[in-house]
Amino acid sequence: MKLRAPYLQAAPLAVILAAFLLLPMIVLVVVSFFDYDSVQIIPSFVLTNYRDVLGSMVTWRTYLSTLRFTAIVWAITLVVGFWVSFYLAFVVQGRVTQLVLFLVCTIPFLTSNIIRMISWVPFLGREGLLNTVLLRLGLIRQPLEFLLFSDFAVVLAYVHLYTLFVVTPIFNTMMRIDRRLIEAAIDGGARFWQIVAHVIIPLCKPGIAIGSIFVVTLVMGDFITVRLMSGGQSASVGLMISNQISLLQYPAACANAVVLLAVVLLMIAAILRIVAIRKEL
Repeated sequence: MKLRAPYLQAAPLAVILAAFLLLPMIVLVVVSFFDYDSVQIIPSFVLTNYRDVLGSMVTWRTYLSTLRFTAIVWAITLVVGFWVSFYLAFVVQGRVTQLVLFLVCTIPFLTSNIIRMISWVPFLGREGLLNTVLLRLGLIRQPLEFLLFSDFAVVLAYVHLYTLFVVTPIFNTMMRIDRRLIEAAIDGGARFWQIVAHVIIPLCKPGIAIGSIFVVTLVMGDFITVRLMSGGQSASVGLMISNQISLLQYPAACANAVVLLAVVLLMIAAILRIVAIRKEL
């Protein structure tokens, strides 16, 4: 009975994962091999959906566009998240102040993603607040067109939405760093950037990896941000899948989802290969 106790304890979670994760993924893969027409899904085994996904230049360009967004957003959120975490962990004095400032960072998450994205429209629009201020200050002669409904707006919205997903794990790892290591580095004559590069960053790798996984998975699967902030001028894999679902092309959407899942898993595997993330867990 004692040998079975761990399995019995894990059984409820295993059942939940099987019902809400494993089973839907199996259905996704099975349906991706089905055929379809304009009115129905035809249960059969065909490779047409994967040929359309892997053999279409439009699909390849869409994946490249999504990867480009992911790389840009990952780089920006990593830099911003690292220095915000550094400020909270090493500059701010007092645990209470640190926790209060960290909670202030989470206030935007009390509203939905859509509301936070829409809030940028009156700020970045042609006659929005930013253009109005710049015009009145004489810094520009005409409104800046690239601020809204562009790739810039998409990246800005992503950074706004997902930076906290990088701040949280990095801040957590920084708070675990033994301050005596930094004091020893200072006593050894190390300068600020040397301490950051050779002490803090190596010890923060698990947090950086976790934040990177969050950002990669969220951006790769997102579609609503691209739809709202680009004004239909940019494309992403998530948006393409959403459009296929709206056209009732479920097998094609499933095939795209399977390919997207494979790409994301490969990216996560690469991150886990570089960083021993189990130390954080």
